[in-house]
Amino acid sequence: MFDIGVNLTSPKFLQDYDEVVQRARAAGVTGIIIIGTTMSSSRQGIILAKKNVEFFWCTVGLHPHHANTWSKKIDSEIRKLAVNPHIVAIGECGLDFYRNFSTKKEQMYAFQAQIELAIELNMPVFLHCRDAHKDFMSILKPWIPDLKAALVHCFTGTRSELEVYFEHDMYIGITGWICDQARGSDLCKLIPLIPSNRLVIETDAPWLIPKDLYPLPPSRRNEPSFLPHIMKKVAMLRGDDFLNLSNQTTCNARKLFNLT
Repeated sequence: MFDIGVNLTSPKFLQDYDEVVQRARAAGVTGIIIIGTTMSSSRQGIILAKKNVEFFWCTVGLHPHHANTWSKKIDSEIRKLAVNPHIVAIGECGLDFYRNFSTKKEQMYAFQAQIELAIELNMPVFLHCRDAHKDFMSILKPWIPDLKAALVHCFTGTRSELEVYFEHDMYIGITGWICDQARGSDLCKLIPLIPSNRLVIETDAPWLIPKDLYPLPPSRRNEPSFLPHIMKKVAMLRGDDFLNLSNQTTCNARKLFNLT
């Protein structure tokens, strides 16, 4: 199993990082993409990846929450970091109009700048979109023919949004959101529609813990060792065999990030 999205540089993992990694391996996780959301977390991700070069890879980018910090200096630093062999994608980048920690204008500017970087560097993009699909696609669509690959990380959107992503051959990341009965019921209905060669699975740890875990850890912290729980739920919703789905999504992840 391959977890394509973990915020492993989060302070929530500082106290027991080694144990978290050990539990992930014991659970059958064979690879992890460490998400870069700021320049600091991107640099830290590289440091962690160097410790386990056959298990960790990472992204470099600026999350829409931090788009107001975009500058020529950050553009230059992304270029420098992206040549590191552990970096496999540009992002997490995109639009988040749910929180709006940065203005829409700032988000859209930083998003397009990172798309252009991904094309220039011939790298996949690791995308974030929340409550912003129309503007997200208006920016992204013209560049899609030139992109190496595109992943919609932590998809929680509608069927019509999903169909737009299908039209453009984008990868879809599914998280433990589907394990939340209150919020994930609509998404559960869409899981069988995702083409098998475009589906990837992620925890987005330490966020989005599967709420139907029993017992829930007292910390309510998600971690990569819970990936099999999410995989089982996806397999059940699709009517797939767990092992076959694990193998397929792992192959998809390795192809997406050029790890084959």
